[in-house]
Amino acid sequence: MGSPERRGAAGPAPRSPQEQSTAVAAARSLTRRALGSMDRGRAPGLRPSLSQQPGQRSSSVGSPVQKALRALTVPLETLQVLKGHMMQDMRKGLSRQMHAQATMQMLPTFICSMPDGTEKGDLLVVELCQSYVRTLYVTLFGDGNQRPQVMYKIFDLPLNIMQGKGEALFSFIAKCLRQFLAGFSSPQRRFPLGFVFPFSCKQTRLDKAELISWSKGFRCTGVEGKDVVQLLQSAINKEELYVDVVALMNDTVGTMMTSSKDDKACEVAIIVDTGTNSCFMAEAQLIEMVEETSGRMCVNTEWGCFGDDTTLSGIVTIYDQHVDKESSNPGKKRFEKLVGSLYLGEIVRHVLSALAAEKAVFTGSDARILRNKDVLKTHQVLEIINHEDGMAKTRSTLETLGLRPSERDCCRVQQVCRVVVSRSAALCAAGLAAILTHMCQSRELEQLSANIGVDGELYRDYTRFGEILQSVTGLLAPECSITLLPSVDGTGRGAAIVTALALRLVEQRREVERLLSPLRLSHSDLQRVQALMRQEMDLGLGKETNARSSVRMLPTYVRATPDGTERGEFLALDLGGTNFRVLVVRVAEDSIRMASEIYVIPTSIIQGTGVALFNHIIECIMDFQLKQDLMEQILPLGFTFSFPCQQLGLDKAVLLNWTKGFSASGCVGQDVVQLLRDAAQRKEHFALNVVAVVNDTVGTMMSCGYDDPKCEIGLIVGTGTNACYMEEMRNVGTVEGNDGRMCINMEWGAFGDNGCLDHIFTTFDRMVDEKTINPGKQRFEKLISGMYLGEIVRYILLAMVEKQVLFHGKPCPKLQTKDIFQTKFLSTIEIDGLALRKVLAILRDLDLHASFEDSVLVREVCQTVSLRAAQLCAAGMAAVVEKMRENRGLDQLVVTVGVDGTLYKMHPHFSQHLQQTLRVLAPKCTVTFLQSEDGSGKGAALVAAVACRKAGP
Repeated sequence: MGSPERRGAAGPAPRSPQEQSTAVAAARSLTRRALGSMDRGRAPGLRPSLSQQPGQRSSSVGSPVQKALRALTVPLETLQVLKGHMMQDMRKGLSRQMHAQATMQMLPTFICSMPDGTEKGDLLVVELCQSYVRTLYVTLFGDGNQRPQVMYKIFDLPLNIMQGKGEALFSFIAKCLRQFLAGFSSPQRRFPLGFVFPFSCKQTRLDKAELISWSKGFRCTGVEGKDVVQLLQSAINKEELYVDVVALMNDTVGTMMTSSKDDKACEVAIIVDTGTNSCFMAEAQLIEMVEETSGRMCVNTEWGCFGDDTTLSGIVTIYDQHVDKESSNPGKKRFEKLVGSLYLGEIVRHVLSALAAEKAVFTGSDARILRNKDVLKTHQVLEIINHEDGMAKTRSTLETLGLRPSERDCCRVQQVCRVVVSRSAALCAAGLAAILTHMCQSRELEQLSANIGVDGELYRDYTRFGEILQSVTGLLAPECSITLLPSVDGTGRGAAIVTALALRLVEQRREVERLLSPLRLSHSDLQRVQALMRQEMDLGLGKETNARSSVRMLPTYVRATPDGTERGEFLALDLGGTNFRVLVVRVAEDSIRMASEIYVIPTSIIQGTGVALFNHIIECIMDFQLKQDLMEQILPLGFTFSFPCQQLGLDKAVLLNWTKGFSASGCVGQDVVQLLRDAAQRKEHFALNVVAVVNDTVGTMMSCGYDDPKCEIGLIVGTGTNACYMEEMRNVGTVEGNDGRMCINMEWGAFGDNGCLDHIFTTFDRMVDEKTINPGKQRFEKLISGMYLGEIVRYILLAMVEKQVLFHGKPCPKLQTKDIFQTKFLSTIEIDGLALRKVLAILRDLDLHASFEDSVLVREVCQTVSLRAAQLCAAGMAAVVEKMRENRGLDQLVVTVGVDGTLYKMHPHFSQHLQQTLRVLAPKCTVTFLQSEDGSGKGAALVAAVACRKAGP
């Protein structure tokens, strides 16, 4: 069983560029010979396709040796067809509906991250091999995993254990582990363990996997369909060992984890050993068998099973059929039986046996020995074609079998061995090309550059195997540039890296959850926000209690919505940001036509004096009227003024405070309509008739109300946020009269300014608030609107960098810049199906040196912040619709919300989350959302039109 020994891990010396060039040239030459020259002499039309049946591949022309060699040669066009079939089977395997029809099972491994070199610690590994169990103690130092310390011990695995009860197998493994640990560990110390289990498993977590089927000579009872991690953990617990199994993987995944070059992670691995398999990092959204939709996940293809239907019938020869029939699992693992070293010696044996029967070889010998299974091993085949003195090695190998080969026999045996191994390499290349092209297409790349981790007896022991693999892959997938990297102890060191990675990710996830959990609102949290909003609404409507409410509930003096009889020409002025518009709106019986122009307000005016601001506005109105030939007309004007005002009449509104970066002096506490009229007098512009002043929220409601009479609510979710609705006059204590309804401008952006929402505000919200021009004001708006969401995300990302869970903990100077992470980035990053390379591009444009895993985490942060914003908006809206329902004494309210704002319109999920949450919080209200078309412009004109209609002729 051997004693533990300490060793370091070192890879082979890299080739020089000249050596690499020579190798590629030789491989291309070999490829042409292997895939082309053996096909010479075949009649046109006889090149095989994958639809041909076994036995049809050989031409009737030529000697028995030539027939055998041609049968075992797979032309390039056939490999292209094979690649296409494999890609199709891969897609089936990834699909939930088609998975059962796939021969490549495409099993998710739940490994969603690549090692970053910071993994460290003492770890145990147990590797279950074909004839032994290997236990390892691996120490990683966080040095890029370059110089791990490894101790290991090998325990021979008795045949009766391999083919006995499952309980006995896992008990044996646990006892091996106990014996291994007895030599050096303290009895009370806990160790994490990675379990290398090279059999097909259905994984549902990294530490939970049900065995699908045994192979490689194992037939333990009571294991298939069971969680092998739990079986091992139970056996370990019975031995009273302080060991926790934290990760299960196969040897292919371990190979991928140990193969990297030039700081570029390896994302594909193939094993070509007794068996064969591959794995690669697939786009998680394409793996329909799991719930994960972000980032990438390693998929274990189980490509050894490819062709277990009839797909490989045109490639399988009579010799392969014999090998399959004599195997322990006839009809299964058909691709593996063409490729794996467990079978290549047997294929060669059957070829030579058939040739001997036809008197094509060994005419002077008794060749009956070749009828005996396993008399010729794959390692002997490799020695025959790999040995410097190949002829002598061939002769000695054959003589050992009791044969008396001639020199011609030896040459033919070498030919057969080469073509069998070359076919194995070419078939592997077809599979690798299928994976690479799939990756290239799914990532929407024109070119893919990838490191490929490779391990296994065939790759290690036959130099030309790798050369053929590289060359043929290049021919089959020219859009992909690959570097083949030999794995260094993939099953040992690789398993340790996976285990350390799992531990690092668990700790990282714990820290991420700690940072994000305050932003994740429960149903009861949202119900509380809804109740508080209702409480503040009631206070705001009361004459005596209005001053105590953070929601001002301002009367707008808009008493009706459009009824469709409005007619005429109206001017509209829309002021709500750094750009403002002037419009002329023509309302006819069957249409509304508009003309408008956008004007810019310089920052110096926004932050200057009120006189300068309103003078600038009048100058722009005059410019517009001149261009529209309206200077001689006095048209009714509706003024959209999207700032908090106390409305004292339809055309009288006192500015309460500036928002959105405005700070023009001499305006707060003044009637903004009068300020506009005063500026018109200063500019001697007398063709001005302001009949109504509204905010953008009311304009939005009126605009949508023209199209849908049920629209009695307005909502804005853009740079800022606000809502309005039609309230019963009897409830509006701040205005005289009890009949009818009046639109109430809620100014809900200030909800919580009195402290009632302090339990919702996080550390990040407070940091954002402190850096604004109005700290402590518009608190609800700062949780929801587009002006602030990017800043919330930025502060969260900074905290994650500080906790070393993002960007490797490296300082990010540009991320310290206020407003560098704009809210539009959230909308882009959260688009469904957006390739994460595009997310990476956004981050790198910000000088953030992000990894693939970083981009996944940034997306999660964006999703968390935008979801909370939508849910809070829904909680506020739920309070509104429930109040309207109760006001009207209805069992079920049917109402439409006119909505506008870039966040609502442009974010890919905001509207969906808002509506879903509202349905849950207000189940007795059927709410339809209607997007406004120019609510602040057309809506203002319609308010003026309704006012003129109500005033009469």
